[in-house]
Amino acid sequence: MTTLPVITKADGSTEVFDPARLIASLERSGAGAHAAEHIAHAITGTVTPGASSKEIYTRAFALLRKEARPVAARYALRRALLELGPTGHPFEDFVSHLFRAEGWQVETRKIMQGKCVQHEVDFYASHSKQNTYLAAELKYHNDPGYKTDLKVALYVKSRFDDIFACDAAVRTCPIDRGLLVTNTKFTSEAIAYAECAGVELLGWGYPADNNLFMRMAQARVYPVTTLTGLSHAEKRLLIEHGTIAVDEVVQDRRLLDILHLSSERVGELLAEANGLLELTVASRASVSV
Repeated sequence: MTTLPVITKADGSTEVFDPARLIASLERSGAGAHAAEHIAHAITGTVTPGASSKEIYTRAFALLRKEARPVAARYALRRALLELGPTGHPFEDFVSHLFRAEGWQVETRKIMQGKCVQHEVDFYASHSKQNTYLAAELKYHNDPGYKTDLKVALYVKSRFDDIFACDAAVRTCPIDRGLLVTNTKFTSEAIAYAECAGVELLGWGYPADNNLFMRMAQARVYPVTTLTGLSHAEKRLLIEHGTIAVDEVVQDRRLLDILHLSSERVGELLAEANGLLELTVASRASVSV
């Protein structure tokens, strides 16, 4: 029986390399069972003790990109979120775009009155059908190994407590819920505290039944950095000009004009973008398990 090597994860911890987890990750991205098994088999034979999870991801992505770019794009979704930086504003705009796609009315970077002081919340949203109002604090990180920790959860809880405590007569707008959103993961302490103290969390992989990945897949909303046919510089230029999501490019191809691309490259990008959105519909059941 072959002993599987121990690899190093992005946060510095180690674990035994598990081909089954790689296959599951590839299938969640929309790869067929045969392609996922083929890629996992090819990679398993090359993984050495101490190899990083980033190395394994890079190999899997390269092989998957040869199979189907839209599937590779969704497989790279977590790293596409990391590319939205270096500041947090593009992530704030992307999350706002996601919530609007889900039917929310959103205002970004809104000043709200607390009992003691004023607070600027990253976004404030209302949903007429759900008759609810929420304020959200967003924490963006461009380090895949960084986790939003207990200190952040405590800080956010204290801010929302001050807003909730404000007299309704002087409150600038109603609020029913406070939400902490991150593009990475939460520490176990942050999750334990949030569940005990009543702080809502949304991040990569949390909550298990409605996390950020699932929300994006279900709404068919992906950051423009997901597109594998764009260079890093081209992604930055689109973001700087306010294009934040793939569906925006599909709806208005003129947004690509600032890149001065050939008609052939525009066609390739639109094919990848449309394929990614169509893949979401076809693979929705596998995303929600």
